[in-house]
Amino acid sequence: MAKNYYEILGVTKTASDDELKSAFRKLARQYHPDLHPGDEVAANKFKEINEAYETLSDPQKRSEYDTAQAAEAAGGGAGGAGFGARGGGAGGPGGSFFDDIINDMFNGHPGGAGGPGARPGGAGDINLNVTLNFEEAAYGTQKEISVNRFEPCAACRGTGAKNGTQFVKCASCGGTGKVRYAQETPFGRVVSMKPCSGCGGTGRNIKEPCPSCAGRGSMRKNSNLRITFPPGVEPNQIMTIPGEGERRTGAKPGNLILTITVLPHKMFRRKGLDLLVDVPVTFTQALLGDKVLVPTLRGSKVSFTIPEGTQSGVTFKLKEQGIENPKKGIKGDMLVTIDIELPRNLTKEQRKSIKELHESLKSEQYDKARDYMKPGK
Repeated sequence: MAKNYYEILGVTKTASDDELKSAFRKLARQYHPDLHPGDEVAANKFKEINEAYETLSDPQKRSEYDTAQAAEAAGGGAGGAGFGARGGGAGGPGGSFFDDIINDMFNGHPGGAGGPGARPGGAGDINLNVTLNFEEAAYGTQKEISVNRFEPCAACRGTGAKNGTQFVKCASCGGTGKVRYAQETPFGRVVSMKPCSGCGGTGRNIKEPCPSCAGRGSMRKNSNLRITFPPGVEPNQIMTIPGEGERRTGAKPGNLILTITVLPHKMFRRKGLDLLVDVPVTFTQALLGDKVLVPTLRGSKVSFTIPEGTQSGVTFKLKEQGIENPKKGIKGDMLVTIDIELPRNLTKEQRKSIKELHESLKSEQYDKARDYMKPGK
């Protein structure tokens, strides 16, 4: 029974090019040899996936395969056997289009300098979450962050070869690093040059792999980085640190991408560069007016005066008492919202005094109550 390439990729026979590509990406990520070193089952599965995609992604090969499958179902022939072996040219299965998918999927992760998995491109970004407290986000800070990433192997200096020197000329390309690649197109047969897949375009192969990195040229390790967070960092802000991502051999270093979580403060809230705070005052302070002390984020206090008859919920703006953004040369304000607190556990004398005060006040002195009681309300 011939292989069923549709079942291998987990798609239907009517799958579109995008559906094929999506299925291939998913399975290739799952079984790629870089993620399963020494796992023969995964390696064979990956080869099978490549073979299936290489056939079904080429319209002509897919048509031939479907015809052969139909003939086999009718009792006539070998079906899809041998389709994967025909390949796309000297560069290996699928040709440059296949390589482009692999490069894009793994961000160009090379498998080691001069090794079979070597690929041009970037080494891949790393995404991390970082938590700052309220003050650190407001005023800026430095933090040491541990990053687990691939870095060039120190034992072979990133070459993948034992002692960093033992190489032989690539037999596939004769040491040129390039191979001729032929592809059938609607306009005829097109022949072009492409990097040799056998040596990654270097023209040489490892004679004896480095025992420390198994010939990959890169090893995963924890690196401690000291990161500077500027003042005024926003919650959920994303910071990109260039060149501090994956550092695989032969590829451009990726970026470190940090997503920032800011812990809440017990008193303050933020709105951009402005600080928001609720300040409790006594009902007598609100009635008669008074100076009020407001704490700042740095621990000091700022004094300001609330006028007589200040209502609960009124917000006052204290200019430039918020968070500073030195880069833009601006500073936010502090928005103080008054919260009038009523006394509890009144004594008999206090109740009597307050009742006398209440009786002495006129309804005209209560704006909201007066408007509420107007006829027609």
